[in-house]
Amino acid sequence: MSIHPTAIVDPAAHISESADIGPYCIIGPHVEIEADCELHGHVIVQGHTHIGRGNRIFHHSAIGNPPQDIKYAGEPTAVEIGEGNIIREFVTVNCGTIHGGGTTRIGSGCFIMAYCHIAHDCMLENNVIMANCATLAGHVHIAERVNFGGLAAVHQFARIGRLAFIGGGAMVRRDVPPFVIARGDRARIVGLNRVGLERNGFSPDRIEKIEYIYRLLWRNDCDSGIPELAQDFASDEDAQEIFAFIKDTRIGISPPRED
Repeated sequence: MSIHPTAIVDPAAHISESADIGPYCIIGPHVEIEADCELHGHVIVQGHTHIGRGNRIFHHSAIGNPPQDIKYAGEPTAVEIGEGNIIREFVTVNCGTIHGGGTTRIGSGCFIMAYCHIAHDCMLENNVIMANCATLAGHVHIAERVNFGGLAAVHQFARIGRLAFIGGGAMVRRDVPPFVIARGDRARIVGLNRVGLERNGFSPDRIEKIEYIYRLLWRNDCDSGIPELAQDFASDEDAQEIFAFIKDTRIGISPPRED
């Protein structure tokens, strides 16, 4: 274990012998840091926070501090971080609340760039990329391989579906379904995330089929067309993923662009 002499580490913290704790870091008593993690200078990790193997957390990030929620009354809520994430400078990740399940979760293989904020009770699945200053309000759920442009923000309780792309500066008020691009103030869907789909092994025929499904949905006012389409595409996993996402919405689906 390498702990810089200027770091303040509570004796009750559990830190792997192969972790590297840089200068002026502060580690609280309920923190667990697994093998091969690197905390660069001035990182603060507080609360009931578990950090999995191989994470790199850069200068001045603050992980596990109390949520920015006026209902929070000091309950022992948590942050769970998976493996192999990169968390860049000045990122903030707040612990959960008892009203939202109690835990803020980040999966594995995520790249969280400088100045991003992940609020209480958020759930990031694996391989999410958040460019600089992207911001998630409380209770947001981000599926696998979602990419955010810089300065994007997501409203509380919203969901972003798998392999979606959120454009830079987008203000996302409603759910964004899988495989699409959303952008703009009060973000609208502007098309498929073709580049992201291609990079993840989707064939041209598969991409065209997904686009066709979305055209049918918009033609039928989105959710009103699902029962019939669900039968027509009963054996299609991509279609069923889209339909299930839309049916589960609590705050509505981001609308398509008005041409």
